[in-house]
This record gives sequence, structure tokens and C-alpha cells, in this order.
Amino acid sequence: MKLLDRYILGQFLRTFGIIILAFSTLFIIVDVFDRLTIVTRSTTDISLIARYFLYRIPYLFVLTSPVTMLLAGLFLMDMLSKYNESVAVRASGVSIIRLVTPLFVFAFLYSLLIMWFGDFALPHIEDAREHIFRVEIRGQEREDVRMRSNIQYRGEDNTLYSIGFFDGFRNLLRVIDVTSFNENTNHVERKLLAQSADWDGEQWVFNDCYIRYFEQGTLVKTEYHKQVSLDDIYATPLDFIKSAKSPMSMNYFELKEYIERLKRVGENYAIEMVDLFTKISFPFANFIIILFCVPLISVSSRSKYRGMIFLVGITICFVYLTVIRICQSLGYNEILSPLTAAAMPHIIFLIIGLFFVVRAEI
Repeated sequence: MKLLDRYILGQFLRTFGIIILAFSTLFIIVDVFDRLTIVTRSTTDISLIARYFLYRIPYLFVLTSPVTMLLAGLFLMDMLSKYNESVAVRASGVSIIRLVTPLFVFAFLYSLLIMWFGDFALPHIEDAREHIFRVEIRGQEREDVRMRSNIQYRGEDNTLYSIGFFDGFRNLLRVIDVTSFNENTNHVERKLLAQSADWDGEQWVFNDCYIRYFEQGTLVKTEYHKQVSLDDIYATPLDFIKSAKSPMSMNYFELKEYIERLKRVGENYAIEMVDLFTKISFPFANFIIILFCVPLISVSSRSKYRGMIFLVGITICFVYLTVIRICQSLGYNEILSPLTAAAMPHIIFLIIGLFFVVRAEI
């Protein structure tokens, strides 16, 4: 790495770190004022309270990453222009694009880091924070997705499962109602009622079971079985465990598998598809937003437009984030396709940002 690259990157990282520290401090102060009364009703343990609020920082880290990137870039460009460093560098034959290349590389790598962190690390941190609040502070019992009650699950082939209790440690069901519907008429075709069921490794074995068969909604036959297994019941213990997780708490691969299950049972999965594509597209806002900092480097230190360009950069950032949310909402309501809803804002602002970079070079 050349001396100039190290200097540019070093100045940027210094500013970047200060802004992250300032945002984290501000966020914690606001969060403390907002939730401290609720927390202290249940505990006065300072270390426990501190852990709870500190666990909020990673969420801020992901949520505000584009704004942090933009501000750090704007302050750096302002400094290079204010002290005529950019003029000296350009006079030596180095182009603006070459000058800010280290920032582009850092922004791209940082986008990949945010993608990884937001998809794999953040859900675990948020689970830990929720555990601190519910179990350690408020004294509630820990919820385990392997021990659940009152489950409503939509399975394959229009089959609805109503389970009174599920023991995921022993793969055992209690108080079971499995209703199968005709996919064309939506009439009930079969209703299975059982006291319990055991998983034998391949299928459920129902105990003390009544099976009622229907034609056009009319009961035609009832069977009783002390023990029976049915080949057309496809739900597995893993399905009941995964159905407890919300799509927002799943990583990319878990959410993709969840969408495949929704497809098989004919459920609407537009929201989940938008969230799936957003997991990939949103982190790259950190790369795209840095493009809007470049025009400031080409403005003279005496120009009256310096403050205006700074303000325009910040405005564009918030417009960018607003457009992302609007497109997500349009995707959720199926006005835009999921891929379009997730990718269109980034493509539009990437083109605008590249235009600004080219104009700054001229």
C-alpha cells in the first residue's frame, strides 16, 4: 500500500471510529432514558443493567452503518479540500478517483462485514439481550423452541396441525389435531385426533387415534387405531422447532428454507422474499453512499458552496434510506417484485453516485 493510500485510509478510519463512538454513546443515553425505569423495576444490579444496554450497540452498528460511512467520508473530503491537500495531490498527477480508491475498497469490504455480522452474529446478540431482559432481569422462564405448547402449523398438501404440546428433546407430541383439506374445494377430507405421537426417525406414530373421513364436507367413515402411522403426513420435529422462529431472526439460509416450505403449502411468501433479498442488498448501501462524498473534495476551500454540498450529501443519504423503506413496503404489498423492491433503490443511487464521481473528476 502506498504512503498516500495509508494516509487517506488512516484519516478516514480515525474519523469513522470517532463517529461510531459518538453514535453509540448517544444511542445508549437515549435508550437508557427511555427504558431505565422499566429495567430498574425488576433489578438494581448495575452490571446486569450495563450488559443489557451495551448489547444494544451491535444493533446500532448495523442500523446506522450507511450514515456513519457517509459522515466519515464527508468530513475526510472536507478536510482534504480545506487544507488544499487534494489540490496538491491532483497537481502531482493523481486523479480524484485514484485518490479515493482506498475508501472504495474499504467501503466494499465493510459492506461484506455488515452482511456477515447482520446475518449471523446480530441475531445471536439480540437473543442474548432478550434473554438478559426476560430471564435475568424480569425473572421469567426461558422460552425453549424445543418445548412448546399450542402450536398452529400449516404443513404440506393443505394440512393444518394443531398441537397441544411438543417435546423436541424426546420428539413427542401431545393432544394432536391434524386436518387435511382438498386443495381444489377446500373442504375437509380427513381429521386425525390423537392423544400422543412418537417420532420413529422417519414418521410419526400416533397413539389412541381417531381418524374421520369426509366427502364434500360430510362425515362418511370413522376409524379408531390404538397405534397408527400415515405416509402422507410429512411434518417432522424440525418443522415444529423452526416454526417458532420469526423470519427476522433467521439467517439467509434459514429464511430461504422457510420460504421453500411456504411455497410447498401454498402460503404467501412475498414479505419473506423481500427480506431475503434485502439481507444481501442493504449492506451495500455502505459502498454506494461513499460515492456521494467525492464531489466535496473538488470544491475550493473558499467556495461558498462547500456547506451546501455537505448538506446535500446528508440529505441524499436520508432520502436513500427512505426510498429503501418505501420500496420494501411496496414489495411487501406485492406492488413490486421482491427482487425489484430490494435492488431498485441501490441501483438507482449507484448510478447517481457514479455520476457525481465522474463530474467531480472533470
